[in-house]
Amino acid sequence: MPTVSEAFLIAVNQLQAGLLPDAEQSCREILAADANFADAWHLLGVIEQAKGNHELAADYLGRCLALNPSDAEAHNNLGVALRKLQRTDDAIASLRSAVQLHPQFAEAQYNLASALHELGSLDEAIACYLEALRIRPDFADAAHNLANALRDTGKFDQAIACYRRAIELRPQHDETFCNLATAIYLSGRADEAVPIYRHALALNPMSVEALNRLGVALTTQRQLDEALACFERALALQPENVEVLNNMGNTLKDAGQVNSAIDCYRRAIALRPDFVRCHSNLLYTIQYSPEYDAHAIYEEHRRWNDHHAAPLARAIRPHSSDTNPSRRLRIGYVSPCFRNHCQSLFTIPLFSAHDRSQFEIICYSDDFLTDEFTERLKSLVDGWRNIKPLTDQQAAEQIRDDRIDILVDLTMHMAHSRPLLFARKPAPVQICWLAYPGTTGIAAMDYRLTDPYLDPPGEDEGCYSEKSIRLADTFWCYDPLTTEPAVNPLPAVKNGFVTFGSLNNFCKVNEQVLALWARVLKTVDRSQLMLLAPETRHRSYAIEFLESAGVSSGRVRFEDLRLRRDYLELYHQIDIGLDTFPYNGHTTSLDSYWMGVPVVTMAGETVVGRAGVSQLMNLKLPELIARSPDEFVAIASGLAKDLPRLGEIRSTLRARMEASPLMNGPRFARSIETAYREIWRASCVGFEPAHI
Repeated sequence: MPTVSEAFLIAVNQLQAGLLPDAEQSCREILAADANFADAWHLLGVIEQAKGNHELAADYLGRCLALNPSDAEAHNNLGVALRKLQRTDDAIASLRSAVQLHPQFAEAQYNLASALHELGSLDEAIACYLEALRIRPDFADAAHNLANALRDTGKFDQAIACYRRAIELRPQHDETFCNLATAIYLSGRADEAVPIYRHALALNPMSVEALNRLGVALTTQRQLDEALACFERALALQPENVEVLNNMGNTLKDAGQVNSAIDCYRRAIALRPDFVRCHSNLLYTIQYSPEYDAHAIYEEHRRWNDHHAAPLARAIRPHSSDTNPSRRLRIGYVSPCFRNHCQSLFTIPLFSAHDRSQFEIICYSDDFLTDEFTERLKSLVDGWRNIKPLTDQQAAEQIRDDRIDILVDLTMHMAHSRPLLFARKPAPVQICWLAYPGTTGIAAMDYRLTDPYLDPPGEDEGCYSEKSIRLADTFWCYDPLTTEPAVNPLPAVKNGFVTFGSLNNFCKVNEQVLALWARVLKTVDRSQLMLLAPETRHRSYAIEFLESAGVSSGRVRFEDLRLRRDYLELYHQIDIGLDTFPYNGHTTSLDSYWMGVPVVTMAGETVVGRAGVSQLMNLKLPELIARSPDEFVAIASGLAKDLPRLGEIRSTLRARMEASPLMNGPRFARSIETAYREIWRASCVGFEPAHI
C-alpha cells in the first residue's frame, strides 16, 4: 500500500497524463484516508476546474486554503475559479493573496491583471501585466493582454509595440494580428490596419472577428462593397453574430441602403435585446426613412428608454447643488467629437463667445484622439476631462464630483454616443443639442434645444420626451473655420448648362428624393446633377432609377468623399443645391450657402426635415422653401432659368450668411445662455422656463 504522500504523487502524474477520472479517484481515496490533506483538496479543485465545474472547484480550493492559507498556487487557482463564476471582487482578493505570498509567481500576476482589466482598473492591470512579463519575458499571453489594456487606455503606440512583441513570441496567432490591426485602426490609421487584418484572415480564413473588423476598417475607407462582402462572409459562418449585424447595418446605411440597414439592426436586437449601441443606431437611422413619421420615431425612442434606461432610474441619487439662481453655473458638454469633426464648426463659435464670468465650461471628451482642433477647444473652456476609459457609471461619478449644474449631450444616438451615462442623471439638469434636432427618448433628459422654425409652436409637441426650448433664432451657429476656397463665378455661365447638386451623405438619398430630382432635371434642359457618394453598387442603383424616370446616365455625375478643402471646392461646379428629405441637409447646406450655392428645400413632416426651413428663414430667403413636390420643381427650375438672379445670389450669399444669426457667435451664445439661465432658475424655484 502506498503512503498518502505517494498516492498524491500518483494522482499528480495521472492529472498530468490527462487521466482526470483516475486522478479524481486517487484524490478521493486520499481524502477518505486523511480529510485534512490540503494538497488533495487543491488537486481535486484543479480537476473540477478542468471539467468546468467551477462552483465545486471553488469549494474544494477553499477547503485547501482553510487547511493551508499560505498556498499561493491554491489562491491563484481559486481566483481563476471565482472569475469563471463572475465573482470578480472575490477573485481579485484571492489573486492578491497569491502574489503577496509569492511575488515572483508570474501566472498569478497575469491572472490578477486579467481580473483587474475586466473590472476596469486598467492602470493597476497594466502594472501587473508588466510584472508578469518582468518575471517571464517570453509570456506571450501577458504581452498580448498588456497590449489590450494599453489599447483600452488609448496608449496606442505602446499597445502596438506590445502586440508586435506577442507576435514575435507566437507568429501564427491570428487573434494577435487582428488586435494589432485594431490598435492601428483606433489610432486613426485605417489604411495601415487593413493589410494586417488581411494577414490575420490568411492565417485563419474562418475568423469571424477578423472579417468583422476588416469590414469596419473598409467602411472607414469607404470601400463599402468589399466591407459588405466581409460581413456577408462572417454571417455565413455565424448567422446570429449581433456585432456583425450591427456593423453591416452601419455600412448599409452609409451606402444609402437605409431599409436594409434597419432590417440588420432589428435582427441584431431580436437576438440580443440589451444591445444598446445597436438600438441607438436603429433610432438614428429610422429618421432617414420615409416610412417612419414623427410618431413612429417617437414610439421607437420610448421603447429604447423602457428597455435600456428605465431600469437605471431607481438608482438615480438626489443632487445637492447650490440653488442660487444667479450664481455662476457649471456647464458640462459631453462628446466624442472635440477634434477635426463637423461638430467643431458649431462648438468653436459657441465656446469662443461663452460668457466665462457667468458660466464655467467643462468638456467631457469621449475620445482618445486629439488634434489642433482639440487644442483650440481646450483653450476656450475652463476644464477638460477624458472619459473614454471610464464606464458610464465611472463617468457619471466624475460629473457628480465636478458638481455640474447643466449637462449637455452633443451626440444623442449618433455613433460613439453615451446615452446610458445620461440615463444615470449625473447632473440636476440635462439637455440635448447639436447632434441633430430630435429626441433622445431618455426620461432623465430634461430639455432639448430647438428653434422657432424647426419646431413651430404646436408642431410635433407629443413627439419628444424632453421639454422643447426654442432658441431665439437658430439651432445652429456655424463657423467654416476657413475663408478658403473663395466663392467663384456662376459655373452655368461658363458651362452653358445648369448643374444641380447634393453633397449630402448618400443615406439621405431615397427613391422619393431621386424621383423629385428627376422631375427637376427633365424640366431644365441640358441640366446635370452632381452627387457625393462612395464607390458602391448603390450608385448603379441610383443611375438605373433615374434612367427609369427619364434622366440619362450622362447627366448624372458621382464624386467620391474627400477632405474638407477638396469637398468645399466641389461647390465651384454646382449652381443650385437640391435638398434631401425626409432628412434635410444640415451642416452640408450651411457649407453650400458659405460657398454661394443656394439650396432649394421642401418643408418636412419631421423635425430633421425642417432644417432647410430654419436655415433659409434665418438667411431671409423664404422663396427657396417649397411646401409640395410641385412647388419644389417650380422653385428649382425657375431659379435655373433666371441666371442673372442666380448669379446675384451666388455673389452675395456668403456675405448674407455672415450677417445672419447663422454666423453670429455672440448672439447665439447669449441666446443659449439665456436658455441655460432660465432653465436653472426654473429648477431652483419649480416653474417652467419661459422659452417653452
